[in-house]
Amino acid sequence: MRRLKRFLGNVVILTVIIVLALIALKLIIPRPELSNQFYSTALYDKNGELLRLTLSKDDYYRVQTPLNEISKDLVRGVLLHEDKWFYQHFGFNPVSLMRGGWISYVKNGNRQGGSTITMQLARMHWKLNTKSVKGKLIQILRAMQIELFYSKDEILEAYLNYAPYGRNIESIGAASLIYFNKRPSSLTLPESLALAVLPQSPSYRIDKNTGYVGEKLIKARDELFEKWQDEFEVDNLTKALFKLPFSLRQPENLPFIAPHLTQQLINEDFSKGEFNTKINTTIDIKFQKLIETQVRSFIKQNSKKGINNAAVLLVDLKDMSVAAHVGSADYFDNDIQGQINGIAIKRSPGSALKPFIYALAVEQGFIHPMSVLKDVPTSFSSYTPENFDNKFMGPLSAVQALARSRNIPAVYLSSKINNPNLYGFLKKAQISKMASESHYGLALTLGGGEVTILEMARLYAMLANGGMMYDIKTRAGQNTNEGIRLLGKESSFITLDMLSNIPRIDALAAEIKKLPIYWKTGTSWGFRDAWSVGIVGQYVLVVWLGNFDNSGNPAFIGADSAAPLFFNIVNSLQATQKLYDVNKIIPNGVKMVDVCLSSGDLVTVWCKRKGKSWFIPGVSPIRVDTVYRPIVINSNTNKPLCFGEKAQKTRIEVYEYYSSDILEIFAKAGLPKRKPPNMNHCKQKFQDMVGIAPYITSPLRNTIYTIRKTKADKEKIIFSATSDANAKTLYWFVDSEYIGNTAQSKTLTWLPNKSGKFEVSVVDDYGRFDKRSLQVTILE
Repeated sequence: MRRLKRFLGNVVILTVIIVLALIALKLIIPRPELSNQFYSTALYDKNGELLRLTLSKDDYYRVQTPLNEISKDLVRGVLLHEDKWFYQHFGFNPVSLMRGGWISYVKNGNRQGGSTITMQLARMHWKLNTKSVKGKLIQILRAMQIELFYSKDEILEAYLNYAPYGRNIESIGAASLIYFNKRPSSLTLPESLALAVLPQSPSYRIDKNTGYVGEKLIKARDELFEKWQDEFEVDNLTKALFKLPFSLRQPENLPFIAPHLTQQLINEDFSKGEFNTKINTTIDIKFQKLIETQVRSFIKQNSKKGINNAAVLLVDLKDMSVAAHVGSADYFDNDIQGQINGIAIKRSPGSALKPFIYALAVEQGFIHPMSVLKDVPTSFSSYTPENFDNKFMGPLSAVQALARSRNIPAVYLSSKINNPNLYGFLKKAQISKMASESHYGLALTLGGGEVTILEMARLYAMLANGGMMYDIKTRAGQNTNEGIRLLGKESSFITLDMLSNIPRIDALAAEIKKLPIYWKTGTSWGFRDAWSVGIVGQYVLVVWLGNFDNSGNPAFIGADSAAPLFFNIVNSLQATQKLYDVNKIIPNGVKMVDVCLSSGDLVTVWCKRKGKSWFIPGVSPIRVDTVYRPIVINSNTNKPLCFGEKAQKTRIEVYEYYSSDILEIFAKAGLPKRKPPNMNHCKQKFQDMVGIAPYITSPLRNTIYTIRKTKADKEKIIFSATSDANAKTLYWFVDSEYIGNTAQSKTLTWLPNKSGKFEVSVVDDYGRFDKRSLQVTILE
């Protein structure tokens, strides 16, 4: 009994001494830094598919992976194969060392080290030579040093991030991605056990010439599987997996997808002094491959025309993320300078910016979609633009002028818009590196400036987002910024609707007509750039063709070259993805009116060509048509009836009144208009309006209308008027702004937003009118 007490006392004393020694050692010995490796950067698409795996600084493939992201089967396999007693020893296993020494030195068998996982980690970390007894002792001491400072899980994680897996592949993360195209957490049991045995002698078990799986690797894996079955239950399905053919993908076959974007993201991190081992992008590999395929096919078909390069960007409007990014037709083609990122370089947009001139003109009340614009020879001070085809088309609706990309109407509108003008709009849209406004002048309208593909996509996305411009994202999880309002919802909706009227040029247009495409083309001066840009369902698609050396090519015409590739991609998207219209909802501030198509103004009974147009009440310019005018003819003399003249028999004839420049265009086109009759025989050169003009009965004359702000909804001002029996519709205006229309004998209400004097006018559908002044006081 006394001996037992003495023995236990000695054990306690020895334990205390050991513990104190370990504490002292921990205080004296420096903590080794196990994570000082150079790692690769793995870049993934939005669904976790590998896009690219870079080499580390020392030219190895290494992917840092936390232990909890590694398959449990692999961890069990490694422990079963390498170090079964890993969680029980303190860095070294005396039994394994003695067994290894006995076999290696006494029996002269195959050399066995008996190293534990911690000892192997020490050898790799400190690059130890462990073939000698001295080296082995140092390895043991270093292993104990590691065990002093790290938990078992931390040591196992470090080992798996150090272990060699053949060629220049180190770490379980890199091996899993390269060999099996999956992350370590998704490995199957056959794959896990193959990687578990590989670090023992990676060069021996993979053919050093071809890199393919050798028979000895299969044998080692299957032997480990035999041990596995002694430890764990295995079903027949899992056993069957070990009989399937087995191969490992080699580094030469690693994906290299979206190289321009992946390199851009790596460079961004480098410029910030950051290094990320993992970058999750917004790329959708399905769309990326689809567009890359379309670009390759198009370039192959059109290379004889000198079309050798293209850049394409696809942005998802839901979160403004880049779904596909093709910076050039071929990243590895030096002849086209393929490593230049075409998405990021400045190019002339040609006519691709015209929609924003029309949007600003709609917003500022200069036009509505059916407003008639003149496409006639025009000089704007010292600037005299011409059309692409050197022809003039006369009067065109704004929709037609935009769809046909006429230059004169666009420059005319650009000369009218202000606060902002096009330059101010582009500056607010954060278009980078713009020169001074005087540098461009009105030439900015026709592509005199430069934008990047990314900036172009952001502008078109702004239209789809109701006038709000947001930054485009390339990294998953990146927050969407608050955005900048560039246009109102109303003008954005109307502009997109105008763009939908541009006819598709592809063969499938009739079959897929249900989905409107809001698109526009552009061709830069000197045929250096061809563009096709648009909203395709819930995506913005930008296609650019050109040369990075800025050389021109007559084939670089937006409608002829960029548009076909654009619609090839559109058709592929529609075949693989459910697309929906983003411009379906009509904003509350947008209404539809009947217009006379020859003038774009409100219809009269004399109008012969009628249609409809979107307009913004209180903003859009709405007047009564004056192109079609009635003339009363004296049937006896066949001359116009003069003012005050009486005749027994008369008739009304309707004539079209156009300006002289428009009449000249009609004549050149072989469509001369009938001239209105000469009224030189009359003293007064105008006639009475046929019938009785409307008469405003409310608001009353000489009356000040007082409105209490707190009860404004109940104190709206009533507009009413009497009219001739043949008048069907009355159109109401306040200070020339269209308020609305009423049927005969009906009333309209109006609520002013400020105090002051206003002019109220009413026009019937014969062009007859009345007006009066109105004074309003709003009480707080």
